[in-house]
Amino acid sequence: MYPQLNSLRYTDTGSFFLIAGPCVVEDDHTPFVIAERLVAITERLKIPYAFKASYRKANRSRIDSFSGIGDREGLEILRSIRQRYGVPVVTDIHDEQDAAMAADYVDVLQIPAFLCRQTSLLKAAAETGRCVNVKKGQFLSPEAMRHVVDKMHYFGNDNVVLTERGTTFGYQDLVVDFRGVPIMRQNHVPVVVDITHSLQRPNQPAGVTGGNPEMIETMGRAAVAVGCDGIFMETHPNPANAKSDGANMLLLDHAEGLLERLLKIRKTVQGWE
Repeated sequence: MYPQLNSLRYTDTGSFFLIAGPCVVEDDHTPFVIAERLVAITERLKIPYAFKASYRKANRSRIDSFSGIGDREGLEILRSIRQRYGVPVVTDIHDEQDAAMAADYVDVLQIPAFLCRQTSLLKAAAETGRCVNVKKGQFLSPEAMRHVVDKMHYFGNDNVVLTERGTTFGYQDLVVDFRGVPIMRQNHVPVVVDITHSLQRPNQPAGVTGGNPEMIETMGRAAVAVGCDGIFMETHPNPANAKSDGANMLLLDHAEGLLERLLKIRKTVQGWE
């Protein structure tokens, strides 16, 4: 099951699809480095791929947290990646006026988890006609995402993806209940598992989100084994120097080996079906 994107390649391979990139457009160089590497890897492995980066980060704990290089500047870089590498591009939106603006530059509008119940935001995204990836709120059950899908259909958009990214556990941790994948697939939409944000350690005293990146492969293996349609992950050549979410990113040099191993699990699972 794949999003309805004409430019999403290799959709007949039986693979999961991949949404991956840096957390945010942090300069005019790093996104291209990441995109070029991931395009080469996914072309070799025949994995359908969409590049992801936020042009602006709105959900910041501290006033001095990096939020972007400028809206138009960030969106122009996303458009350039789309044109240069011929892959779909995904970016977050945070309020209604963002939807139409971002839709001119990207293929997929992503609704952040904390905003997944905002009806006016869902309406604005739906009415652009773009594919919309809605992340499940950390506070919601997988069953509750049925109402998100219903809203999107009501507003005339059937091109919807749901993403699992963990559920709040206490004040400073998240857990993933993998029962949510088949439950959300009952809505007849693709279901993605975010294997990096689901390892965040939010609400740290310093105001910078922590993470548990050594568990990324464990999370990916479980997601593929349970039958997710797609994998979402953030990656960076040097996560320690990333300007956002570095604590839970995958080192870019580890991406190829991880994807190779996840494909082996996918093929095994397909043998059971």
